[in-house]
Amino acid sequence: MTGMIDWFADPANWQGSDGVPTRLVEHLLLTVTSLAIAMVVALPVASWLGHIGRGGALAVNFTNVGRAIPTFAVLALLGVAIGSGVLGPYGRAGLPTLIALVLFALPPLVTNTYVGVREVDRDLVEAARGMGMSGWQIFRRVELPLALPLLLTGVRLALVQVWATATIAALVAGPGLGRIIVNGFALQDQAQVLAGAFLVGVMALVLELTMAYVQRQSNPVRVDRRTVEAAPPRPVKV
Repeated sequence: MTGMIDWFADPANWQGSDGVPTRLVEHLLLTVTSLAIAMVVALPVASWLGHIGRGGALAVNFTNVGRAIPTFAVLALLGVAIGSGVLGPYGRAGLPTLIALVLFALPPLVTNTYVGVREVDRDLVEAARGMGMSGWQIFRRVELPLALPLLLTGVRLALVQVWATATIAALVAGPGLGRIIVNGFALQDQAQVLAGAFLVGVMALVLELTMAYVQRQSNPVRVDRRTVEAAPPRPVKV
């Protein structure tokens, strides 16, 4: 632990292309980009399947196949097939890393979104249909708001998992905080290895707590209750 503290106290570890700020930005960029692509792919499809109640089991099982395949194996195969060339700000092996992380992010997004929409009380859906709402209006005004907490749970799970998994990009010459760990192993510097692992763990905890707060604040039932409690009582006419 003393060695790790000394490593953080060394100004050289906070400067240049191998410094902590640069590696942290690379890691965040990989994570956010991968999650954004996965959300664009997964959320509309899973939401619509949950709305119509068809094909959801197939989609969930298909995306969950990725959980049975080690991410490093996928990353290594993609690195061989696509190559480990530089992809702009994503560094070396940027493209195979992004593809592998997107595939890893899909299962929790698809599963939670589909289940969240599908598990909305059918009585509420029928009541909305009886009021003359179209299918799109039912989805937008009833199903999606009620499914939002579970949908955000999927986003939170995917975010933390992708953040942690992005560390292995360094094993195929990729960017991110994993470079600190890999370089530490190469130099047999245990303090550097611990420092890199500490950074990944702390940031994972920060992301988890941030998404948990966002999820709690976006709960429509909680928001309605808070609004009712804040509303002033109406005067009673005698």
